[in-house]
Amino acid sequence: MAPQQKSYLCIDLKSFYASAECIARGLDPFTTNLVVADPRRTDKTICLAVSPAMKKLGVPGRCRVFEIPQGIDYIMAPPRMRYYMEKSAEIYGIYLRKIAPEDIFVYSIDEAFFDITPYLSLYGMSARELGESLRSEVAKETGITATCGLGTNLYLAKVALDISAKHRDDFFGELDEESYRKTLWRHRPITDFWRVGPGIARRLDTMGIHTMGQLAHAPTEPLFREFGKDAEILIDHAWGIEPCTMADIKSYQRKAHSLSSNQVFGSAYDFEDALLVVKEMADQLALRLTEGHLVAGGISLYAGYEMTEEERDGFRGTKVHRYQGPSGSGGQSFLVPTSSSRRLRQTAEAIFRERCDPTRRIKRLGLGAFDVVDAEEKGMQLSLFAEEEDDTEERSRQETLNEIKHRFGKNAILKGMDLLPKATTRERNAQIGGHRSGEEDDGAQDVRRG
Repeated sequence: MAPQQKSYLCIDLKSFYASAECIARGLDPFTTNLVVADPRRTDKTICLAVSPAMKKLGVPGRCRVFEIPQGIDYIMAPPRMRYYMEKSAEIYGIYLRKIAPEDIFVYSIDEAFFDITPYLSLYGMSARELGESLRSEVAKETGITATCGLGTNLYLAKVALDISAKHRDDFFGELDEESYRKTLWRHRPITDFWRVGPGIARRLDTMGIHTMGQLAHAPTEPLFREFGKDAEILIDHAWGIEPCTMADIKSYQRKAHSLSSNQVFGSAYDFEDALLVVKEMADQLALRLTEGHLVAGGISLYAGYEMTEEERDGFRGTKVHRYQGPSGSGGQSFLVPTSSSRRLRQTAEAIFRERCDPTRRIKRLGLGAFDVVDAEEKGMQLSLFAEEEDDTEERSRQETLNEIKHRFGKNAILKGMDLLPKATTRERNAQIGGHRSGEEDDGAQDVRRG
């Protein structure tokens, strides 16, 4: 007996943040001009989302505020990340009524994959009918419209969503390998396809490849020279092939683990003020490690400088995309893995002072912990010089800090440096993913523009 053909769904919540804000105000996302963006920031801030009505006017979903055309009247709604997470969890609960968790992969806060193969006979539905049923229940209970892609593998389900469904009136796209090759082999731009970003597209362009059809029929040897083992993925996708299954995703375990945090300042910081933030970031990284019962084998630091006018002039008119100017960076391994805020802070400061130019103003900072492992499974011999007892005492203090913050809020207990004018910890503690959580009482309200 031939194996049953697989059926996968990929469901995306249409303009999720903006739609959620419209619904919360009793407004229709398809007729209301609304953008989700922080009014406290400059017009250079990126909109988290724009409503379908705004997209219909030609406003891209992730534009900067100043890029919204003049003459469009719209509501600017402050981000509320906690609210979006709660709404996403509510919708996930709707999915679970029909699909078991082992057959769902949550790809992002507003997008998920489903292996619906075993459920078609269970419910006596076609794949299309089951997808429509899920969409209908989400819309009925939350008011949010979902877009759906149906495919015979995970890749085709994603492409059916991204290219087919989002441009159809019924918001539903379907693809199998044959229809994919027939309808999308000539589709441009190639960046519309999953996993083909601008960088890959430019490299393909130098090889004379501009469509998936051209990629499918291109000689393989030059592709492997250019892309290495990733060429296999590109070639498979060009033919509409994806061997990865839901079971593969669920059983995957990362070989390496890391943690990182990044900040972009509204206005550039001088050397000492940026160093203050580096110390804050090291403390926060230590608390994250402690909370996860993890230790780090080392840390890396990145500092991006504010561009001078000469540097800006140097790339104007070129094909360089999103050039952010020069930077300083470096890293250091620990003799023994640690989660000590003192060790992380001292090491981060040493890297910063050694690798960063004190004469340059700093616009961006990034701090990461690498070779992260479970604290109980270090797998390394203790150093004769390791201050193990001190580390244990500090880890105990950090665990207590985490308990206090979980119970009373992240800003319930702070260090003196966190209260300095250029410190960022207090503000970032009221954010999720770098955006307002919506929980803080800062008086932020809708702004009407036009």
